[in-house]
Amino acid sequence: MPRENKPKVAVWKFASCDGCQLSLLDCEDEFLALTQEIEIANFPEASRAVIEGPYDLSIVEGSITTPHDAERIQKVRQSSKFLITIGACATAGGIQALRNFKDVNEFISIVYATPAYIDTLQTSTPISEHVKVDFELRGCPIDKMQLIEVISAFLKGRKPNTPAHSTCIECKRRGTVCVMVAQGQMCLGPVTHAGCGALCPTYNRGCYGCFGPKETPNTSSLSSWLKKQGTENEQIVRVFRGINAYAEPFRKESELHEKENKNHKG
Repeated sequence: MPRENKPKVAVWKFASCDGCQLSLLDCEDEFLALTQEIEIANFPEASRAVIEGPYDLSIVEGSITTPHDAERIQKVRQSSKFLITIGACATAGGIQALRNFKDVNEFISIVYATPAYIDTLQTSTPISEHVKVDFELRGCPIDKMQLIEVISAFLKGRKPNTPAHSTCIECKRRGTVCVMVAQGQMCLGPVTHAGCGALCPTYNRGCYGCFGPKETPNTSSLSSWLKKQGTENEQIVRVFRGINAYAEPFRKESELHEKENKNHKG
């Protein structure tokens, strides 16, 4: 039976491509069943109707890249009992966090005809650097069934059951031959959260780390293995600077090898 007093759920967008929000709509039958238990109070991707807060649960996609959004996320947090972030942008700053390693003003001067009109921050940062986050769901895009699990866990008052193991485990379960061992490809599978079903290795491509660093990732061990295969420091920097470049374990590893590369050249 549907609930009489349904929890109010809001979905918010910051700097992102909307892909993770679309993952919720892609749930289709599961999402329709879920709407029997919750009230979608604010979801611009799906409806123009807006119900004012406060909200029982806010789902946030995207990173903070402008002063306006830095203020807006504070208001979202204040009006939300629980707040979860979804996707690489919201949990690690996203691909746009590559700006964090350079001077963003240089990019602005190259891209925009009138740079004076651009009001942006020097960095792209995850939501957790600005407000308290109750749960982070990684992925680019997120896995839709993991999202349903997280929302269901909220409704039941329990901890979400999402995988903590690496992408390598998914390869083993699928019977996929290791592209690192068999083909010598660079692959972030050993240090990346499971969730994609080992999509890239299944098609003979190394993992790009879309689901971010797994719990306690041994990035230094992976880098040592890559070096033994003849991988240069510059290539190691590039492999860690992808979709989750600003996630702390990936960021620290890339900065270490960037420094080594500069010292070698110097």
